[in-house]
Amino acid sequence: MKISTRGRYALRVMADIAEHSGGRFIALKEIAARQDISLKYLEGIMTALSKAGLIEGAHGKGGGYRLNRSPDEYTLGEILRVTESDLAPVKCLEKGAENCPLVENCRTIAVWREFNKLINDFFDSKTIADLMSEETVVDYVI
Repeated sequence: MKISTRGRYALRVMADIAEHSGGRFIALKEIAARQDISLKYLEGIMTALSKAGLIEGAHGKGGGYRLNRSPDEYTLGEILRVTESDLAPVKCLEKGAENCPLVENCRTIAVWREFNKLINDFFDSKTIADLMSEETVVDYVI
């Protein structure tokens, strides 16, 4: 399982809105500038987040986007599921996947199920508020 650019950007954008909005609407161009994301690409992400009910959008002067809930009420898992559709590490565990005819004799399915649970539990235990915490900022060298 690999989190796409779209998923990573969605997390950054949600943290940005939480950090800068104070309950007011934030213009998309402000978010794009701070996060160094193209406005066009960001529009697609915001549409998905808005359709999922995670953010609220307003048009016109003073418009933009804001969170519908407190940052500590958004899990990273719910946001990633909007952009990634599924966090399953293998196709047979994806939501709506057809039953695998080999599952009864599959020697690896238990490992994949356990790994799937770890992934989902991890992202469901972290919130936007956690991303805003200074303790989550880590310096590293690639």
